[in-house]
Amino acid sequence: MSPVTEEKMPSSVWVLIAAAFVIAMGFGLIAPVLPLFAQDMAAEVFPDAEVTATTVVVSAFAVFRLLWASPAGSLVSRIGEKPIYIAGVLVVSVSTALTAFAQNYWQLLIFRSAGGVGSVMFTVAAMGLLIKISPRHMRGRISALYGAMFLIGNMVGPVAGGVLAEFGIMVPFLSYAAALLIAAVVMGVLMPSTSPGRAGAGTTLPPMTLKEALDDRAYKSNLVGLFAHGWSNFGVRVSVLPLFVTYAVSEEAWVAGAAMAVFAVGNAAALPFSSRFADRGGRKPMIMWGATIAGVFTVVLGISSGYFAVFLLCLLAGMGTGMFNPAAQAVVADVVGNERSAGKVIASTQMVTDVGSIIGPMLAGLIVDSWGYAPAFLISGLILLAGAVAWIGTPDTIHRTKD
Repeated sequence: MSPVTEEKMPSSVWVLIAAAFVIAMGFGLIAPVLPLFAQDMAAEVFPDAEVTATTVVVSAFAVFRLLWASPAGSLVSRIGEKPIYIAGVLVVSVSTALTAFAQNYWQLLIFRSAGGVGSVMFTVAAMGLLIKISPRHMRGRISALYGAMFLIGNMVGPVAGGVLAEFGIMVPFLSYAAALLIAAVVMGVLMPSTSPGRAGAGTTLPPMTLKEALDDRAYKSNLVGLFAHGWSNFGVRVSVLPLFVTYAVSEEAWVAGAAMAVFAVGNAAALPFSSRFADRGGRKPMIMWGATIAGVFTVVLGISSGYFAVFLLCLLAGMGTGMFNPAAQAVVADVVGNERSAGKVIASTQMVTDVGSIIGPMLAGLIVDSWGYAPAFLISGLILLAGAVAWIGTPDTIHRTKD
């Protein structure tokens, strides 16, 4: 076998990565302005709990991702990854365009909820594709490269979104809707179709069941970290961090966007090392160290103030996340293997992540309204630390050879 460093990744990986970048850049456009957009509408309906009401809008997206995760997994198993991916992207595109024209809090809530349905469809399909097309010894790096495209999009998007918002609050949302249409075209034209229920050419193995996966200790340990990842990185970071930056640093929209971009920079900076270590040294060390670093600096972030401190802590917490994520995704692929379809198993990991991203912002919002930002970030940091503790005594999955 050729050395790992010289082997080229499959061309289909690059197609998926290109689509991921377009989607992530578009999502980044609305990330810093959505909470502020929602807060203005929430203040009219819930003047005494506007932060909580704002986080409900963000969480609604994740709630519907959760509700549709299992059906999405079943659709992937029956129809195939490619058509479900494209359908999901188009649903999010339409819902995002409608969000731009929302006239009140309730319309905004409905449109963002609909987006969650499409989001989980293309997320589950994308993970299924990644597992099928990724060689075992390259899983950490492919996962990191895929994640890096989201990070680069999250670096470029928030800053651009803050600037575009100066031309009107609708502009970032309509730009994201257009970006999603581009991603759908890229996938439709360039991604080869896959057969439902099959993982590779000539294989006829039945799909992995959720019971099989739950009998695996590594899969269960990984779920704890994915829950924490959803709570802090998909939930609190997206919904509460922009409000905290507005409160602690500046009310200008570009500052919140810059803080989110700095987090993404830290994440991206850790990926080259963490992904290679995950493929060569093990998944477990990166998961434990990443969750620990992200947790500690999330706690400290809640008691910080000023541009330098907030940006530095966002950078360091992002680096911890960059250590954690490639290894955690590689564990899922190790458990499933690339010989079988596993729509429901993959959907379940998304469900656990989404549960965290739902509960996290809502509880953090309640805590902020009652006691302030510091306790909210403290709890989020401790939950990240629990993701590291869960792996104590759990064997690494790097040496599995089932595929």
